[in-house]
Amino acid sequence: MMARPKVAFICIHNSCRSQIAEALGKYYAGDVFESYSAGTEIDSSIDSDAVRLIKEIYGIDMEKTQYPKTVDELPRIDIKISMGCGASCPRLHADASEDWGLEDPRGRGDEAIRAVIRCIDLKINELMDRLRQ
Repeated sequence: MMARPKVAFICIHNSCRSQIAEALGKYYAGDVFESYSAGTEIDSSIDSDAVRLIKEIYGIDMEKTQYPKTVDELPRIDIKISMGCGASCPRLHADASEDWGLEDPRGRGDEAIRAVIRCIDLKINELMDRLRQ
């Protein structure tokens, strides 16, 4: 059996979008790929609104299983997914990369975070389907 690819979700602060993607990657696709997240200027904790909403929607407590980390703490990555930080996105070598172009919803209220969660949910499922083929 081939090893599952390692997928890293990358944004600058590793506190909201990338953490949501890591959580949903583990939730949906743990049998298809390994999920990681990281950044360069990490915050001390995961965004509290994101934590609350992911717990409310999926029953996942991100604070129990995840923490903000830098890209140098990651294992060798097969697929790098930038969350939408453009030119300022952390550099990380990977065999493949893509940019999901998601706007940072922090501080913009629950509906903005919910919209990003829905988008990440869809993209995680699309990625899982592509990697299964």
